[in-house]
Amino acid sequence: MKHSKFILSLLLASCLTLSSQAKGIFYNVLDYGAKGDGKTNNTKAINAAITAAAKNGGGTVYFPAGNFLSFTIRMKSKINLHLDQGAVLIGDQEANGVGYDLPEEDAWYKKFQDFGHSYWKNSLIYGDSLRDISITGNGMIWGRGLYTYDKPKIQGSGNKAIGLKNCFNVTIRDVSILHGGHFCILATGVDNLTIDNVRADADRDAFDIDCCKNVRVSNCNINSPTDDGLCLKSSFGLGYARATENVTITNCQVYGYDHGTLIDGTFQSLFNDDDPMANHSITGRLKLGTESNGGFKNIAISNCVFEHSRGLCIETADGAMIEDIVINNITMRDITDTPFFIRLNARMRGPEGTPIGVCRRITISNLNVYDVGGRTKLPEVGAGMVMGIPGHYIEDLTLSNIRIYYRAGATKEAIDKEVPQNIDVYPDPYRWHSMPAYGIYFRYVKGLKVNDVVLRCLNRDERPAFVLDEVHGADFTTVDAQQTEGTPQFILKNVTNFTAHQVMGVADVMIEKAVKKEL
Repeated sequence: MKHSKFILSLLLASCLTLSSQAKGIFYNVLDYGAKGDGKTNNTKAINAAITAAAKNGGGTVYFPAGNFLSFTIRMKSKINLHLDQGAVLIGDQEANGVGYDLPEEDAWYKKFQDFGHSYWKNSLIYGDSLRDISITGNGMIWGRGLYTYDKPKIQGSGNKAIGLKNCFNVTIRDVSILHGGHFCILATGVDNLTIDNVRADADRDAFDIDCCKNVRVSNCNINSPTDDGLCLKSSFGLGYARATENVTITNCQVYGYDHGTLIDGTFQSLFNDDDPMANHSITGRLKLGTESNGGFKNIAISNCVFEHSRGLCIETADGAMIEDIVINNITMRDITDTPFFIRLNARMRGPEGTPIGVCRRITISNLNVYDVGGRTKLPEVGAGMVMGIPGHYIEDLTLSNIRIYYRAGATKEAIDKEVPQNIDVYPDPYRWHSMPAYGIYFRYVKGLKVNDVVLRCLNRDERPAFVLDEVHGADFTTVDAQQTEGTPQFILKNVTNFTAHQVMGVADVMIEKAVKKEL
């Protein structure tokens, strides 16, 4: 009996010690006055819990199940915000000038990037120059009171679910984000960033990863019907050009269904093929750019699924150097405009004297696409697009083991339509409403390798599979492209050092120079 009492006393002492330790580590927002009733604004209580944790060297600020209204939550170093299952952090609606923190004062360089990339403070969750922070748990962040555009004339308005700047060692894991405003996550100058198993149902951009280094994005479900889903950028938002580099994106799914229908599981779309905005407005793509001052280096994208969205975009418009990009194991269905858009042009929104960018060493392999383009009764839309500008070439591009089924259906008149240069404008596929090829259009490219490619049309199309214009050093091997009788497989314009081997419908050939030639 005495022995049992002794063991019981030890267990009791151990439990009290653990309780004491837990009290010093976990900071329940309820203990600081928060109420999860969906009515009370908890900004002061939540920030008080964060301040208390920070004073004790850090810890977890804990949200139990409940609906917690708040304005700006100011993160501090060594803090984990943990939303338990059933916890919903709700961005409140500003009123009478009371609301989110005011955005930063305007900087001289704000003209070099879109409005939203100059401000972070007016977020639901905000942090600047912090280390070792995380946002975790199976709860939800609902930006109910956030705007999708910046509202500078509305005092206290907010427009981002999570806005982080110049931070180090950041993890965002397991949470869901609904209605993130302009951005569900805007991370600028954030290094050692991990985003894992996050569900984002965005009404504009889902994840914008800007001027960041050492980034891992994995296992995320992203729905973004009206803007980019997962977007890497390298803006001038920090006041200087900084590359986004050393990034892996893997095991993610990207959609363009109606806002909210990822979270509720219905995956609905109000757009149909006759809607004049279907090609442009259904977005949800994975993109590098368009903000492109600092460049993109060492980017690996793999094992991703796209559905009812746009495809891949790689763009340098403002002087960025894009190099060493690998994209592998991608499958797409119901793609509204193009499976991939690779563009080098000269919008040059940046400091005077910045040179035009570079785009080189890109590999896209193991890409499988079904039902692409041809919406809004525009059968000329849908081809893959790879385009530089005069004097500035996309270099060392490899397309390997690719299978694409196009909706297609254009007549031969599309072959002779002029393809605009659009040298200094915002680069986006919708600016080219017609392509002379149903498969892939190449212009201003050096060092092109295309191998193990299968192209098919779901409707009769009288255009060639490939058009090459100002392409130098092109090697096509083992290509099976559907061909309409009387239509060439290739149209070559100002092409040098072209070879074709085991290309369906074309005898093996080596051409040193072709001003204009059909094969």
